[in-house]
Amino acid sequence: MAEQDVIELLMAQHGRIRDLFDEVEQASPDKVEEAFGRLTRMLSVHETAEEEIVHPYARRKLDNGQGVVADRLGEENHAKRLLLDLHRDGVDHSRFWERLTELRTAVMMHARGEERYEFARLRACTSTAERRAMAAAVRAAETLAPVRPHPGTETAVKNLLMGPPLAIMDRAREVIRKALGKG
Repeated sequence: MAEQDVIELLMAQHGRIRDLFDEVEQASPDKVEEAFGRLTRMLSVHETAEEEIVHPYARRKLDNGQGVVADRLGEENHAKRLLLDLHRDGVDHSRFWERLTELRTAVMMHARGEERYEFARLRACTSTAERRAMAAAVRAAETLAPVRPHPGTETAVKNLLMGPPLAIMDRAREVIRKALGKG
């Protein structure tokens, strides 16, 4: 099963993220916020799991792993900041669509960088068993990940320390917004 391999799992998620961008862009005006919420959630959870599981492993396993991961973390931080700004300003902001395009470009460039410089090299130097274990760890990390962007938490340690409390706050915020009819 493809999802048992961490690289296939993450690449499938990259495809899902592309689909979610399309969904936001094609949504009717009354559905944009809901679609953008799904995109925000997916990006936040996906990046947190990569930061906690994949990047630390790549640092240790890959030649120049520190450099490869540092480049990816810089890209992730930039995308998180863009996403946070979009989320904070809301879908009715005058520059929402322009900034969404900027976010999409940044996220897609980041995904290509991961696939080319990190994932391909990880596949070459890891066993099937390692990739399956990493996939299980990624799925577990996603259950505890924050559902909103939190720039500055791009390390495994910061994610492990701050992730669960942020996730609880994010999820509580979602419940409250739904109860108030705002999301």
